[in-house]
Amino acid sequence: MSDLPLLGGSSRQHSQSIIQSFSNATKLTLKSSPVNYLLIFVPLGLVAGALEWGANARFWLNFLAIIPLASILAYATEEISEYVGQTVGGLLNATFGNAVELIVSIIALKENQVRIVQASMLGSILSNLLLVLGCCFVAGGITRVQQTFNQTVAQTMSSLMALATASLLIPAAFHASLPAPKGDKGQFPEPGTSDDLILSLSRGVSIILLVIYLFYLLFSLKTHKSLFEATEDFVDEQAHNNNTSSDDIITGSKSEDDHLSVLGGLTVLLLTTLLVSVSADYLVGSIDEIVEKSGLSKTFIGLIVIPIVGNAAEHVTAIIVAMKDKMDLAIGVAVGSSLQIAIFVTPFMVLVGWMIDVPMSLYFSTFETAILFVSVFITNLVILDGESNWLEGAMLLSTYLIIALAFFYYPDSAGL
Repeated sequence: MSDLPLLGGSSRQHSQSIIQSFSNATKLTLKSSPVNYLLIFVPLGLVAGALEWGANARFWLNFLAIIPLASILAYATEEISEYVGQTVGGLLNATFGNAVELIVSIIALKENQVRIVQASMLGSILSNLLLVLGCCFVAGGITRVQQTFNQTVAQTMSSLMALATASLLIPAAFHASLPAPKGDKGQFPEPGTSDDLILSLSRGVSIILLVIYLFYLLFSLKTHKSLFEATEDFVDEQAHNNNTSSDDIITGSKSEDDHLSVLGGLTVLLLTTLLVSVSADYLVGSIDEIVEKSGLSKTFIGLIVIPIVGNAAEHVTAIIVAMKDKMDLAIGVAVGSSLQIAIFVTPFMVLVGWMIDVPMSLYFSTFETAILFVSVFITNLVILDGESNWLEGAMLLSTYLIIALAFFYYPDSAGL
């Protein structure tokens, strides 16, 4: 009988420990980024979708809701990476760093919105290469004559981007060189026609690109790790600075509870992924009505508007570190994110489309492939010398604005 109070006390302590752990994880997660103030839009977006409010309300509320959720996904992934080692951590960051794009794209594919998926993939690449990198060069260079960064790392990423561009140019050239189909049996793709051949080519190229991406991870995390160590040090220092500044406001010192536990990180990761999935479902479901009411094309929404959702947190991070003259990290975020979309997310979506029998391919219109070629070309030119200034940033931003204006007038029918 004397053991019962002890058991009761132990149970109470265990419950208090769980509550304290949950409270600590919630506090750390909310403090992880300034964009988390936008979390107020998460319940609003869910209510708008559940009660079937107007298309504009469903689209924009869930659009704003996904921005902080993307930031929390990145934060939880980095916290878990500290416990599982660098190689596994690199794979986690590669996967969940693009979780929002993956979730939105998979949901869009299931609804047969291939045009939206292709446009959002291309838009993510362009926004990182031109908009984010351009903002970094301007923000960092406006108070400095010149900034420098690791030329070898930047050129490695640029070379892989050139490979990714080739993987889209070749299917476009392949399609253009094939004769038009003689008959239409009402199937898409019609067996034996150019559409069927393009799908087969795209799936083969996608497998090759995913293998190359694995080689890139091996290169950066193992065989040539020393080249990328400076960037990793900057990431660690930035995380340390963020934690310190947050805690100084509350306690004035840094404690051992400044990081999520493995269980806490996994819980945050799973809950956030679930919320992103629901919000993305409502967002994608409103696109057709938005297109009909606003007159905007699906291409413009997918290429210019949607990429802002998944990349907002990365945009802020890259610009802040560029202002602190940490250009290696800024280049790693901007060009590295484009690279992950180009040789990981895009080919992965082709294979997902293959599994669910949706004709997602690497065939983009001639106009879109030309746009990508020009973007990669001008990015290579400005980072070739390992130095940057504000004028180069202005050139990248003006290129992005020209492209955005072109796609504003670009009809959907031209890209199908």
